[in-house]
Amino acid sequence: MRCLIIDDEPLAHEVILAYMADIPFLENAGQCYRATEALVFLSNQTVDLIFLDIRMPKLTGLDFIRTLQQRPLIIVTSAHEEHALESFELEVCDYLLKPFRFDRFLKAVNRASTQFNLRMQITSSRPKDYLKAPTQPNFISVKTEKRLVKVLLDEIYYFEGLGNYVKVWGEQNFLLTARTMISFEENLHSESFVRIHKSFILNKKFIHYIEGNVVFLKNGSKLPIGKNYRQLLSNGSLLNP
Repeated sequence: MRCLIIDDEPLAHEVILAYMADIPFLENAGQCYRATEALVFLSNQTVDLIFLDIRMPKLTGLDFIRTLQQRPLIIVTSAHEEHALESFELEVCDYLLKPFRFDRFLKAVNRASTQFNLRMQITSSRPKDYLKAPTQPNFISVKTEKRLVKVLLDEIYYFEGLGNYVKVWGEQNFLLTARTMISFEENLHSESFVRIHKSFILNKKFIHYIEGNVVFLKNGSKLPIGKNYRQLLSNGSLLNP
């Protein structure tokens, strides 16, 4: 497997390269010290496996994953355990907590190798038209002040943007998280969610009725439809499943 190392710490590169040297099915395809640098690398070359750090300048490892349309297999290598749940939500192969030993590294790459071989078998045995898109998770992780909370998409009524914060509303209560509306909008794969205002993304399943430019939800909430989103009324997409 062709591998790419993305980490802003030179020592991390040295450790991974030393471990890779003892594993014959791994090939070093390149090394990047910034996620932004890796985006340029991947625009010109393909790799099968990425060893990815989380906390890097300008673009974090998790945000880097979200930018990838065609994702190689990814093993996270981080000194911070609190990113594990969100990483697995993004379907990484494994999460290595620094400093990690060779036996733990070997276990992770063996798992990646199994997934890689499975991908190759599916690709070779089926026409591309029959390949199904990856199943999207039915939940999101919402980071509050002290916790990372798993929230089912079907239980979210709407998102309310407040500058650099977002309220994730359930039927009666909300979770406040330090994220932007765009970061949620880009990662909501469910067709149930639609943006109706610069400050609101709603779950269409909870619409009770629409009156004028106001959406009334089943829990009694009233949300305005922004001027730039009024076409949703004319084309009927707000009420379509």
